[in-house]
Amino acid sequence: MTVGEIVEKLGLEVACGRDHLDRTVSGGFVGDLLSVVMGKATEDCVWVTIQGHMNIIAVASLVNVSCVIVSEGYAVDEDVLVKAEEEEIPILRSKDSSFEVVRALVGAGV
Repeated sequence: MTVGEIVEKLGLEVACGRDHLDRTVSGGFVGDLLSVVMGKATEDCVWVTIQGHMNIIAVASLVNVSCVIVSEGYAVDEDVLVKAEEEEIPILRSKDSSFEVVRALVGAGV
């Protein structure tokens, strides 16, 4: 499955990274504690979080996630979107809770 397919199936907003929606997704991880994400998320996963600050890009890049979904309608700082574009990491947004996003991801086959 690709990031673009997830965007379509879940009706997500693409905040940035539109040119990288062809990235493959091989699993998922949900978490807001960055040290846990660094230690347990896997390469090419979709990461669901409520965080919207610059450190999510550092962690996403380190782990090499396919995309980040910021849930619960939380805002993402503009400088974060600029850095995410530079790092080629799609940032997606959902108004749904993290629970609902994960449930939809599982239903979509992630």
